Amino acid sequence: MSRVEECCARKGLRMTPLRRNVMKALAESHVPLGAYEIVQKLSDAGDPAPPMSVYRVLDFLVAEGLAHRIESRNAYLACAHTHDDTDVVVFLICEHCGLTREVGSHAIGRDLAWAARAAGFEPRQRVLEVAGSCAHCREAAAALPPVTPETAGG
Repeated sequence: MSRVEECCARKGLRMTPLRRNVMKALAESHVPLGAYEIVQKLSDAGDPAPPMSVYRVLDFLVAEGLAHRIESRNAYLACAHTHDDTDVVVFLICEHCGLTREVGSHAIGRDLAWAARAAGFEPRQRVLEVAGSCAHCREAAAALPPVTPETAGG
């Protein structure tokens, strides 16, 4: 929350109650949230907001680098790091529980920049989404008894 407040103060922008509430909802979640999920969370907390207003706040937060849009989920996540224009943002997304981690990799950024230059391509956005299984879900799956024809009902 302090990054949002500092960003607004530095740029002379108002930290409206809706901006604060949307950012709080994102910051409290470990999974990306869709706009309508945020609308529901705000409503549940007694601060209802129209979807279009939430979308405008999300656009603001993304433009200011305070949140990311997870394209594959059409959802948003609070940004945990500061990035410069050449950074590649990597999201590790668990396909089972939705846990999403933001990680950085200078090596990926370097290699991507090299490949783009070699292809005569100028990236607009440097985001990589990697789907898989988080450690918790892998451990939970490993703890389950194996499926046999007898236990599968066949």
